[in-house]
Amino acid sequence: MPKLVIIGSGPAALTAAIYAARAELQPVLIASSVQIGGELMNTTDVENFPGFPEGIMGPDLMERIQAQAEKFGTEVVYDDVTDLQLSADKKIVQISSGKQYEADAVIYATGSEYRKLGVPGEDKLAGYGVSWCATCDGAFFKEREIAVIGGGDSAMEEALFLTRFASKVYVIHRRDSLKASKIMQRRAFEHEKIEFVWNTELVSIDGENSVVGVTMRNVETNEESQLPVQGVFVAIGNDPRTHLIHGQLELTGVGTIQTDGRSSKTNIPGVFAAGDVIDATYRQAITAAGSGAAAAIDAEHYLAALEDSKE
Repeated sequence: MPKLVIIGSGPAALTAAIYAARAELQPVLIASSVQIGGELMNTTDVENFPGFPEGIMGPDLMERIQAQAEKFGTEVVYDDVTDLQLSADKKIVQISSGKQYEADAVIYATGSEYRKLGVPGEDKLAGYGVSWCATCDGAFFKEREIAVIGGGDSAMEEALFLTRFASKVYVIHRRDSLKASKIMQRRAFEHEKIEFVWNTELVSIDGENSVVGVTMRNVETNEESQLPVQGVFVAIGNDPRTHLIHGQLELTGVGTIQTDGRSSKTNIPGVFAAGDVIDATYRQAITAAGSGAAAAIDAEHYLAALEDSKE
C-alpha cells in the first residue's frame, strides 16, 4: 500500500512526485490513460522555465520532469481516476481498470483546462499560432498582427501584454461592450496598438501549418469576413479540474480548491492540493511546480506526524 497517491500529470503533480519520492514516501502517481504532461504537452517552445536559456519544447520538458520523478522511485500509472473517497483516514482512489489504491495521504493536482472556442482550426493549430497564454507565448509574435478573443479582464490583460511584442492587436468580442473592469477597459481603449472588433464571433482559424488569419461573423448582420493575423490568443476563461472532489473538498468563489493560507492543506486532513487547481491567478508551469513541491513537503510532515502518533 502506498503512503501517498498523487493525482495529476502536469508540473505540480510531477514535482510533488520528485520531492515525495526523495523523501521515501513511495508515491504512486495516477497520470492519465491518454497522455502525461498537462497543458505543456500542447506547447511548442518554452522559454521562461528556469534552466533552459535556449528554450525547450513543452513535451520534452515534461518528459524530463517525469524521468526525474521516476529516477527517485515514483510509480507512474497511466490510467484515469474514476472515484475518490477522501473523508476516512485511509484514502481510496479508484481507477478505470477497477483497481483501488489505499493511501494515508493524497495530493490532488489535476490542473485546469482553458475554455476553447470550438471552431475549426483551433485544435489543429494549437502551438502553431493558437495560444491560451500570452505570458507563455507572446514573445514569439514580435512585429506580428494578433487577434485576442474575449471581453473580460483576462482578455484585456492578454491584449495589453501582447502590445509589447505585436505590431497590432485586434480584440474580437461578440458583444458591443466589455465585461472587463473599467480600469482595464480604459487602458485597452487608450492603447494605440489595440483595435476592437465588436459584435463579432469567430467562425474558424485559418491556416495549414500556422495561423494566417481568421474568419469572422458579425452577429447582427450575419456577414462573414476575413482578418489576416499570425496569432490567435483565446481568453474566454479556464476551469479548474475539480469534478472528482465536488462535495468533498471546499472550493473558493472562483471554483479552485480552498487551501489553508499559503499551504496546500485542504479541509480534509491528509488531502493536499497543488498547481492550477488552487491557482486562479498565475497559472504558470514554474508556479505549479513550486506548488507541487510545497504539497509534497506538507504531505511529508503530515505522514511523519501520523507515524509519531502510532508509537
